[in-house]
Amino acid sequence: MRQQIAAANWKMNLTYQQAQELIKGIINIPHTLAAHQRAVYAVPFPYLTMVVEELKGKTNTGVAAQNCYTKTSGAYTGETSVEMLKSINVEYVVLGHSERREYFNESGDLLAEKVNIALTTGITPIFCCGEALHIREVGTQNDYVAKQLEESLFHLAEDELKKIIIAYEPIWAIGTGKTATAEQAQEMHAHLRSVLAAQYGEVVANEIPILYGGSVKGSNAKEIFSQPDVDGGLVGGASLKADEFVQIIQALK
Repeated sequence: MRQQIAAANWKMNLTYQQAQELIKGIINIPHTLAAHQRAVYAVPFPYLTMVVEELKGKTNTGVAAQNCYTKTSGAYTGETSVEMLKSINVEYVVLGHSERREYFNESGDLLAEKVNIALTTGITPIFCCGEALHIREVGTQNDYVAKQLEESLFHLAEDELKKIIIAYEPIWAIGTGKTATAEQAQEMHAHLRSVLAAQYGEVVANEIPILYGGSVKGSNAKEIFSQPDVDGGLVGGASLKADEFVQIIQALK
């Protein structure tokens, strides 16, 4: 079975004290993760070491940065390298989130560079793709997300691609309260897997976890995650509530 992942994206939220209270709260609510399941916490840079420390000894958990730079070191004031992340035991990095693409003009070529440097350092990219509402309204979402994969991932060798986690985020469903139906999520996830299969073959495509990101909540996670090509979620607002995020973890297949 493919790895099933509940990934929390705290975005630019919480003070240090609130972040520590939240991670402790999640840990203290009884829940179990099977061998093929994983809970990943994408937290703001100042909290990475604290969350790594709080999760020490916890099985099937990991910590993600929300971004990285394309260079390993140098005169790039304000940036964070993958080597820095690796040195504090961060295992994942979120790349290509719609907010990074929209607000910071991150292109497919730039994201390809970030994917490369993360893989070179042994950090797993959680690569985000997804369409805005106007793209879905004209029915071109399938071609749009396929292009996002092609631009940033299709230069990878087969063994490199197998180290990637993909997160599909319909931008029109992020923080809006709107959610793609379970059927819409499945339809797009199946399409993404078919795009991967066309390039790398079905065996490889069937190994890649594809997460859904778009207003996942405790109340809808089980239905969404039950779809055959949905392998968990990249969760925003609901991951800021300990009890709700634990519900989402428990909804994994």
